[in-house]
Amino acid sequence: MEENFSNYFDQTGKVAREYLETRLDLVKLQAAGKLSKALGLFFSITMAFLLFFFVIVFLGMVVGFWIGEMTGSFTIGFSCAAGLFVLLLVVLLVFRKSLIQRPLSNLLIAEMVEEMEEREQETPLND
Repeated sequence: MEENFSNYFDQTGKVAREYLETRLDLVKLQAAGKLSKALGLFFSITMAFLLFFFVIVFLGMVVGFWIGEMTGSFTIGFSCAAGLFVLLLVVLLVFRKSLIQRPLSNLLIAEMVEEMEEREQETPLND
């Protein structure tokens, strides 16, 4: 009889260890999935900003050369282009919440809500 109890406890301990190891592996995989989504979002936003930066730089050069040819002085042309960039910077600083912060936070919230909805669809509630 004592042998049955010790065998039962050994088996229960083994099953509990296997369950905990499996649960730990599941948590690690879920964390890796969330991290990969977050990194993907981060890199896509970074690439979009870099592309935007290069477009702005080349447009600034085009505007500088164009105004320089129109006025006959590249100094005036690039000074006007720099003035436009300063004006753009001031506009971005004044309206940064509505132009940058809110859209980025809305994007992040939308991603999180989508993740939560996917998780709810994967694991239906037991009624």
